[in-house]
This record gives sequence, structure tokens and C-alpha cells, in this order.
Amino acid sequence: MALITANRVRFPNDPWKLVETSHEPGDAGTLETLFALGNGHLGVRGAHWAAADAELPGSFINGFHEIWDIKHAENAYGFARTGQRILYIPDANNFAVIIDGETLSLAESTVLDYRRSIDFATGIYECRIVWQCRSGAMVTTVERRAVGFETRGSVGISLEVSADREVSADVTSSVINRQDQPVEDHSTHDPRRAGRHAGRVLLPLRMEGGDGSLRLSWEAAESKQRVGIAVDHWTSAGHQPFDTLVDQDDSSVRYVLAIAAHEPFRLEKSVSYAVARGTRTGLPGAADAEAGEDPADAAEAGLKPVGDVFAESEAHYRNYWATADILVGGQPELQQAIRWNLFQLAQATARAGVAGIPAKGVTGSGYDGHYFWDQEVYLLPYMTYSNPDGARQVLEFRHEMLPDAKIRAKELSVDGALFPWRTINGLESSAYYAAGTAQFHIAAAIAFATNRYVWASGDADFRAGMGADLLIETARMWASLGFFGKDGLFHIHGVTGPDEYTAVVNDNLYTNVMARFNLRAAAALDHPAVDDAERELWEAAAERIQLPFDEHFQVYSQDNDFMTLEPWDWTTPRSKYPLLLNFHPLVIYRHQVLKQADTVLAMFLQWQEFTAEEKRRAFDFYDPITTGDSTLSACVQGIMAAEVGYGKAALEHFTNAVFIDLDNSHGNTIDGVHIASTGGVWSSLVCGFAGLRDQGPVPFFDPRLPAEWDTLRFHLKLQGRPLLVELDQEAITLTVLDGEALDIDVRGVRFTVASQPVRIPLEPVHVPEPSVFPSGPPTASIPLVRAH
Repeated sequence: MALITANRVRFPNDPWKLVETSHEPGDAGTLETLFALGNGHLGVRGAHWAAADAELPGSFINGFHEIWDIKHAENAYGFARTGQRILYIPDANNFAVIIDGETLSLAESTVLDYRRSIDFATGIYECRIVWQCRSGAMVTTVERRAVGFETRGSVGISLEVSADREVSADVTSSVINRQDQPVEDHSTHDPRRAGRHAGRVLLPLRMEGGDGSLRLSWEAAESKQRVGIAVDHWTSAGHQPFDTLVDQDDSSVRYVLAIAAHEPFRLEKSVSYAVARGTRTGLPGAADAEAGEDPADAAEAGLKPVGDVFAESEAHYRNYWATADILVGGQPELQQAIRWNLFQLAQATARAGVAGIPAKGVTGSGYDGHYFWDQEVYLLPYMTYSNPDGARQVLEFRHEMLPDAKIRAKELSVDGALFPWRTINGLESSAYYAAGTAQFHIAAAIAFATNRYVWASGDADFRAGMGADLLIETARMWASLGFFGKDGLFHIHGVTGPDEYTAVVNDNLYTNVMARFNLRAAAALDHPAVDDAERELWEAAAERIQLPFDEHFQVYSQDNDFMTLEPWDWTTPRSKYPLLLNFHPLVIYRHQVLKQADTVLAMFLQWQEFTAEEKRRAFDFYDPITTGDSTLSACVQGIMAAEVGYGKAALEHFTNAVFIDLDNSHGNTIDGVHIASTGGVWSSLVCGFAGLRDQGPVPFFDPRLPAEWDTLRFHLKLQGRPLLVELDQEAITLTVLDGEALDIDVRGVRFTVASQPVRIPLEPVHVPEPSVFPSGPPTASIPLVRAH
């Protein structure tokens, strides 16, 4: 059942905030994700401050993880050996408030008024609750939180307690090590969820505290990464702590005082984290602490007053929204959801540094905090056109993985570099190779993102250096993975494409199309590492690559055998979806059913390689058999529906995508925001409805504004210049806000765009007749032959 859209009284539609006006039990964990704060490096889930009111609270640092030896039931050469899992760092977002002997909690106390919000414009979380205490006092608590941006390891938390009469108050502020708390392991039932470690993970290094200050540090038992936290407290009227207790799992600062009527007690909690590289595995991004330095000392150096942290957050988002906002005219409900998605993109990427972007950002432990192809295909388009420096840092992080990727390539008997399907530290950690290692297409995703970044930014230094390395080493992998068959064509066998419901196949169309791009991009380089023979090999492989095509249906086949599979039984009840949780993989693999867009995605990314008719027929064939069990699917299906002229379907897919987490439509938002889907929302608006296509001679627009929308407005950064794009039902208007003019193609006509707006009239989009394909089993019309 929908969450946000189903109850607009509880969750009113505010264009710049997510607001909850009443507390109801049952969905606390999902809301902890929706109200989370982060900056790409550090994340704090949006849990209530009282332990009794939290379901899955916690904080995370991007890349801070533990490792373990994977135990395969049946081993084989080349299987992933080392598991990696993001860790819950010691969490500072905890308070206990006792008024006249009553411990306040939403679960047990009487609540007169309740309102909490997260402000997209400032990045500040606020929760205001009015309590009717058993003593007769009416007490108001207001908690506010923000994470730092200039100081990316900092958190500011304030708690204000006021009353209508004098009360005795007992307020405890805690730092809790949640990683080593006993929690049920849900991962055995759902592979999307994070597992737990059997033994103790965080080993205490330093445990010091006094006079309201805490200096604490731990080391992960196996990865040897270290985390430190420094906490200082400040109170109004200079109240001194009653006591300060230090423990490896629960350290606290306690205040016992009388609160006079209408004289609030304010407690400010300044928190700073720092991490240090381990001795056995690297930590993504630059470490905060030097080798041998106690990370608690580095954390102390990053402490800032709470007011300064709030100011940092406000300044960051003031700058962010000036160019990152996407305005949709006449759709207020969608506008709130769009901004929430854009806000999540900022929270997942802004200060990640030279690191990857986890599939759940820093909002939860889902997918164990791993980096997938999501970041290159779904997140780097947004980053390339809004935060190109951040996009470069992600690609630099991939470049840091090259040594391990080359070793992995040798393990799988290919040349060049083979990047891990899922990882934190650069090693493959996917224990199920059919839906992991076999997804070789991650190599093309990295090459594609590299080429897009260079094309959009004009970064010549990156192209000549790291970018060339990434393109060349991935091209070498494809050239050795594939082979020239007896038919003279270049084939790539034994791979899994984006659709994980069809695994280990021959000539997956998406993989081959993207490999062709990769080979061509590398062959086009003028680089001393590439000789003529290698260049000719790449060019020949690209030219002769096999692209499966079904002559009967006149549709590109997802792979060589996809059209021969038995159709899925579409009378399967909705309770049996997602299929991966209800059917053995072999059952799914032998049927014609998709988890997510595959061939359709290939036609979006390689838009110049297919005709309009080929795209339309592919969409018509594959869209009805795509379950949408993956959150990566709706956005792509919507983009291609818009391109082929199906406006209603495009808007339906987009609406599904924009509310995936807000309505918890996949049932696992509790584990964190689906960050790739939020990136897909950006692409749906920019590439779907505005029709941007890139990596051609010049930027290309073919707008497809939904009939229900009045306008669409956004900014792009192209070649170092800000481009303003404004779209209405009759025209697209383009303006270069600063710098030299840009040549831009709109529906096949090239325009030179400078500081004066260029308004280009648009003809209505033709709505084609959909292709009609047989439904049901292909043998349904064949008479049954009985034996006599």
C-alpha cells in the first residue's frame, strides 16, 4: 500500500519539505530512510531520538566496512573470496528524556501535537512534539539535525525541552555502537537486505570522556579500518553534566535539572567523525586520519559548533538548488516528489570524495553498502551535468581499482581489466556469479560514463590520462572475452545482461551493443599504449559484433535464445512478486520474463544506433513482459516510452519511479533510498521529457513534454558553461547563462545558443499505433496431437 500519496493529511504536500503531521506505528523504519540526512560521506538515518521509537536507527560512513571469508557450499576456481559489508558506525543520534519520572516516548506517552520535517532548501531535520505528561505538565521537545558539508564528518544536533510549569528533567545524550547490538539477520530471506556478522566487529581502541565530552575510537576486527568520534555538549544557562559514562557500546552524558516554566533547556551536541585506512584493505576516498594517528584526534580537529554545521548545510543547499532544481509547472504533488529525489541525489554524492556511491547512498545498509554499475549508468549522468567535479572523482575511484581489476581479469582468463560487479574495496564480493561476475557489462558502463564525462566537460587531461586507461583496459577485456565465430561475426558468450531474470546467455544484445561502443571509443584514441594491430582488432570486433534479431517478430532479441523461451505465466498472483523471492532462479531463467529493461536500455544509451521503428517495436515487445521487480526499470521504460511517442505510458512509468521510495512500492525502503532510481528520475526528466541525448556531434534535444504539464525547467553544465533549458507545450527555449555560445541540435536542426534566449517552436509529437505481438504460449493455437 502506498505510504505518502495514500495519506496526504499525515504527509501534506509541501513543495520544499517532506512533512509528517501525526505519528502512527508500523512504518518507522521506512520513514527513517525517508527522513535521513547525508552528504555522500556521512549519513544519519531519520530515527526518532528515543530508543523505544526507533526501528532501524543508525549512521554510516561511505566505504567503512568489514570483510570476511566467503564460505561457498560448493567451491570453484575464481569464485569471490572476500565478503564486504558496510558497518554501522557508533551513532550519536540518541537521547532519553525523563520528565517528573516519566520516560517520554511516542509508544507510551500521551502526544498532543506532532510534526516533523526535512527541509530540502536547508538540509535540516526538525521534529517537534507536545507531550501531556502524567504529572500534569505539558512539555514540548524540539530536535533539529544537520550534517556538515565543508566539514563532511560533522553532525550538529540540538534538543530543546520546555514546559508550561516547573518540571524535574533527566536528559541523557548517548553514543551507541549499534553494529554489535543483537539484531535479527533478514538477509537469508531477502538478498537485497544486509546481513549481520557473527562475532564482535568493532574493537575499542580509545574510550575517554569527561565533563560532557567524549573521545572514542574503534577498529574493525578484520578490515582493520578505524573510526573515531568526538562529541562535545553545550547547554543553555551553563548546566553541568550530572555524569559522563564511557563504554565500548554505550557512552553517555547525563543532565539532571529543574526546568522552569517557559524557560527552555537547550542541549547542543556537536559530533565529528574521522576514519583511517586499514592495514589489510583500502578505504575508498582519502582517509581523515594519518597512518598511526588515533582517528578520535582527527575527529576532534573537525568539531564545529552546532550553529556552524546548520549554517554549512543551509549554504550548501542554497548553492545547490540555484542550478540543480527542476521545475515542473502545474504539478504540485509531483514537484514535491521530484525535489525529494533531487535532494537524495545531493545527499548521496555531494561530499563523497574519491569514492563510489553505494546503491543505498549513506541512508541504510541495503545491498551491504556495495557499489554497482548503478553509479555509472544511473548516477553519473546527473553528476556529469550538475557536479562534474564529483563525476570525475567517481571515475578516479574506478581508476584506483585498476590494479585489482587486472588481477581479476587474469582469474577469468581475459585480458585488460575486469571490474567487480559489486564491491567496496575493489575485490569482487558477489558470491552468486550468475547474477554477479557474469555481468561483464559493468566494464562498458565504466567506459560509457568515462566517455560521457569527457564529452560533456571537455576535460582533456582526464581523457589523455585516467580516461584513456579506463577505455583501453576495458576494450582489451572485450576483445579477449569475445571471439570471431565460423559465421565471421564477433560473439560474446556466457554473460548476464542488466536483466537478472535471464542469466549466463550468449550474445546478450545490451552487452554486445555496449561492448561495441567501448571498442570503438578505445579505438578512436590516439594513445601510445595502442598499436595499429590492436586498434584494427577492436575496430573489426565492433564492426562484426553479433546483434541478435528475430526475423519473425522483427524485433531485436535480448539474446540468442530469448525468443525460444517459454512465456511466463502472467496469471501469477501479485503476492508472488518480486519473482526472485518466490521462485528458484532456474525457474525464472527458463521463462520469457524480465526483471528490468535490458534491450530497451541499450536503445536509450546507444540512441544513434537504432531506428525509430526498431526502438518502438522493441518497447512494444519488452514492456509488457517486464515485471519492474527492479527499481532500475521504471525510469528507463518511461524514457523510451516518451521517445517512441507513448506519452501516457511515459508519465505512468515516471510516476512509478518518482514515488518508489516515498510510497515504499518495492517494500524495502527500510534498508535505504534506492539512489540509482533517484538518478533515473533526473534522467527521466532531462532525457525523457526534455529528450536530451549526448555523445553525438553536439547536444541533441527531442522534447516530449507530457500533455498534463505546463512547463519543465532545468540547468545543465556543458563544456564548463551553464545551459538553461525551458520547455512548454509549444516550444523549447535555450540560454547559455555564462561563457561562449554552444551549438545545439533540436530535432535535427542545429542552432547556435548564446546569452540571448533562443526559442524554438515544436510540432506535436506523433503517437504511433503500437505493434501487436502474440500473447500467451506460442503453442496455444496448435491442435493437441494424441497418441493412439
